[in-house]
Amino acid sequence: MRMPTAVITFALALASIAGASADNYPSKQVTIVVPFPAGGPTDTVARILADHLKDTLGQPMLVENVTGAGATIGLGRVAAAAPDGYTIIVGNWSAFVGSPAIYPVSWNPLNDFEPVVRLPVSSLMIVGKTGLPANNAKELIAWLKANPGKATAASVGAGSGAHVCGLYFMDKTQTNFIFAQYRGGAPAMQDLIGNQIDLMCAEASQTLAHVRGGKMKAFAVMSKNRWKPLPDVPTMEDVGVTGMNIEFWHGLWAPKGTPKEVVAKLNAAAVKALDDPAVQKRIEALGMTAPTKAEQTPKSLYDYHKAELDKWWPIIKAAGIKIN
Repeated sequence: MRMPTAVITFALALASIAGASADNYPSKQVTIVVPFPAGGPTDTVARILADHLKDTLGQPMLVENVTGAGATIGLGRVAAAAPDGYTIIVGNWSAFVGSPAIYPVSWNPLNDFEPVVRLPVSSLMIVGKTGLPANNAKELIAWLKANPGKATAASVGAGSGAHVCGLYFMDKTQTNFIFAQYRGGAPAMQDLIGNQIDLMCAEASQTLAHVRGGKMKAFAVMSKNRWKPLPDVPTMEDVGVTGMNIEFWHGLWAPKGTPKEVVAKLNAAAVKALDDPAVQKRIEALGMTAPTKAEQTPKSLYDYHKAELDKWWPIIKAAGIKIN
């Protein structure tokens, strides 16, 4: 059966409009959603990226912090946004792996977003207030064992990197402490510096200036290798505790269905930013590492993200983590 001429004409018109829209992208301000409070590491990565994208793409980049429910409110907003590239999101391990494993959400973190590019990666590190009597990881573990259930550790939401890392630490060291819930890393850091809480498994770059300034103690890094900015801080492997390796990575996504041409433009602009020596210097100052050129494709982000979900979701769900 032949399709009516009017229907064909209408379909071709829609295709033409979509093509023109992608060709002209962006023609107005782009909103970059960060599902965490301002001042944290993910917010900092987003703002470094936005500073460069506005020049490359020729339009304003508005970084908007949409917080709550372990970052799932921000992700939900982007999942429901028009798939035109004007609302995108910079997220991390907590937002795209940890939280969706335990919060009741209507979207899937892998299948309901278009991957754009992998962004800088950091480590998680166990840090503590200056008032703690322990001065190294072994002393910390001994102190925690001698004071079960008395220490407080910051968490930035159920299923967050800080939360899962803390649970792993307790399990691997046979210690016990109480979690204090925060909306983001920045307010948690403030209370840790103020000696209001005892510990945090924090994103390492967020702690660097404070550790160097003597405002908190660094006990151990949650990675296979020592962290270059603080080479004297041991890994958990160095301390004799195995299996405590968690990469704290970032990425850029758009809503599902965003035209491939738009995703390609965003990817090219982000890759250009990551290749800029000035951006690299800012990333290195945070103690983060940019992905390699081969890792900066949308497919690389998708594959890496899928592998992280396959690794961590069974672990998180088996741990029976509950939303407090």
